[in-house]
Amino acid sequence: MITRSVTIEDIDVLYLMWNSHINGSALYRRALREEMAVRDVDPHELRTLLERAREQGYTFDEIADKTNRYADLQSLVEESQSQRATENTTRD
Repeated sequence: MITRSVTIEDIDVLYLMWNSHINGSALYRRALREEMAVRDVDPHELRTLLERAREQGYTFDEIADKTNRYADLQSLVEESQSQRATENTTRD
């Protein structure tokens, strides 16, 4: 997992201090899931595509460099899968 910096306001810090039982990381992930829902991105499908790209040999950095949206990741995975199928057919 990669850690990113998140800027929060003093009111956020104060509120979290008052409510130490609140998991800030969980709030952040929930907000991202809500953004994904607004853009019709299923987080489970996104996770599956990311895993498939990694299984195809791409590193996370390569995936991030080659894509900038869900459709790009889908294309990357499908193109790589298609190339492998073609290579396997050629070998036979």
